[in-house]
Formats: sequence, C-alpha cells, structure tokens
Amino acid sequence: MSAEIEVVLVRPKEDGNVGAVARAARNFGADRLTFVAPRAELGPVARRRAMGGLALLESAKAVATFAEAVGEADLVVGTTDLVTGRSTAYLRRSVSPERLGEALRSVVGRVAVVFGPEDNGLSRSELARCDLLVHVPARREFPTLNLSHAVAIVLYALHRARGGEDPETTPAPEVLELDGKGKEVFLLHLGQLLEQTGYPSHKRAGMVLMFRRVLGRAAPGESEYRMMLGLLKSSRRAIRRGHGR
Repeated sequence: MSAEIEVVLVRPKEDGNVGAVARAARNFGADRLTFVAPRAELGPVARRRAMGGLALLESAKAVATFAEAVGEADLVVGTTDLVTGRSTAYLRRSVSPERLGEALRSVVGRVAVVFGPEDNGLSRSELARCDLLVHVPARREFPTLNLSHAVAIVLYALHRARGGEDPETTPAPEVLELDGKGKEVFLLHLGQLLEQTGYPSHKRAGMVLMFRRVLGRAAPGESEYRMMLGLLKSSRRAIRRGHGR
C-alpha cells in the first residue's frame, strides 16, 4: 500500500489520548495528524505520551471544521463503535480493520482516517461525509474503545496491508514450515519409549494418537522436533542403562 495516511481527530478531548495517538501514528507509519476544533490542550501530558511521535504531534495541523480537514482527501474513512447489518441502513454500515487494509492494499492517493471525540463519536453529518466506515469488533455490552487504542488497531491493520516487502517495517513473526517426516520419526520413538517403560500395550496406540493430534494443533517445526526427539532418545538410553542393557 502506497497511500498517504492522514489521521484526523475530531474535537479530541483528552490531551493524553492525543499524545498516545501521535505515538501510534509513528509506530504504524501514518504521514500526518490533523485536529478538528481540538478541546485538548496538547501540553506536557500530550508531549510525554507522544514519545517517538512527538514530531508528528508538533507538526499536526489544527482546523476549525470537518469539511476543511477532509477537503483534500481522496478517500475519507470514518470510524464508528455502532454497526448495523440492515441492507438499507447505510449510515453506519462498516467493515473490519482487516477488510479496510485489504481494500487499501493497492491504492495510491490521500486517505483521511477520521476518529470522533471520546465522549460521543462522529456526528451523523460527519458520518455521512465519509466514503467508508470501519468498526473494531468488541464485546457487545461495551463496544467503545479508548481513542488511542482504536487508532492503534486501525493503523496496525493498514500497516500490515503494506505487506512484508515494505523495507520500513519490522519483520513479521517467522513462518514455520511443517515437518511431516520429523513428526513420524518422533511418534515412532514415542511408541518405542512407551514399550520400554511398560506402558500398557492396549493403551499405546491411543497415546500415540493423542500426541499426533496435539502435534497437529501445535504444528512444530524441524528444530522443535529435533529437540523433542533428542529428549525421547535420552530417555530411552537412560532406561537401557538402568536395565543393564
């Protein structure tokens, strides 16, 4: 994704939240911050919370109206803590952060991601101006997230949509390759260990099957199978020494 991402905070109320938003924006590569009629002071608390995002905070633009904030954006993405599944209720029809990332994966242009104030969110007229809405799924009895947390989740999804080839991102968790041969060797030695320890013969197949299913869920890699196999072999050698053979 090569779109320019602008985070727009509408009437932000808490200076600590604004500072934390600046930090999250820096974490996930947002290009700029804009505030619409901010109520937060943006003083020492905001600066402390911004940490590495201080430069974004200091360069943020403050405007008087929502229209001014999104006027130059090619796409306006609003956020809402309320959703609807009705086909005719367009005002709050939304997508998930992951779906938003997929939608923007290949776009070029200026995208304004808009977050409403902490106390009551975006107004109906502001929602109506948005081209797309995103909703962070949460527990139904308490769906409202802290402002900075919502920003972090949405920006993370957009950042991940840039793909692993982005040279500016930290590497994603290592992809583990399955090792079917290692698994079968491990299960073979497990069966032999059960026999050596005198485990009841009528229960051995069930025990091996249980391990097969556990390993299937855990999906160990080659190095992990080597370590586990080493443990089984050491155990078998110790048993043989104990038996004098």
